[in-house]
Amino acid sequence: MKKIYFLCTGNSCRSQMAEGFAQKYLADGYEIRSAGVEQHGLNATAVQVMAEVGIDISDHSSDLIDLDYFNACDLIVTLCGDARDKCPVIPKTTTHQHWGLEDPAGKSLDFFRQVRDEIENRVKQLDTL
Repeated sequence: MKKIYFLCTGNSCRSQMAEGFAQKYLADGYEIRSAGVEQHGLNATAVQVMAEVGIDISDHSSDLIDLDYFNACDLIVTLCGDARDKCPVIPKTTTHQHWGLEDPAGKSLDFFRQVRDEIENRVKQLDTL
């Protein structure tokens, strides 16, 4: 089974939304997790905007990077520069994508939705792994 890891700074918004969409679109044949270089807790607005598209992430938790899982991944996606710069060295056998999405925390609901929709579009393109 292929492994995917979505990483952002606090594992509160972007990586959580990416994990939610990946669970919807890529669940067959993939183990999917998200984490952060820090733990900031699950963002309530992220939960809200994902519920708007029928995905419940309310039971997710904000987790730190698990090095064993990280080192076993087929794909690591960093969703912000902070995660890209602070995450451990990505193994040479692992594919890495950097999406560089602005943090929606503290921004408008419309901005949250824009980031959510961008993440969904990018996750859908991962089915060709």
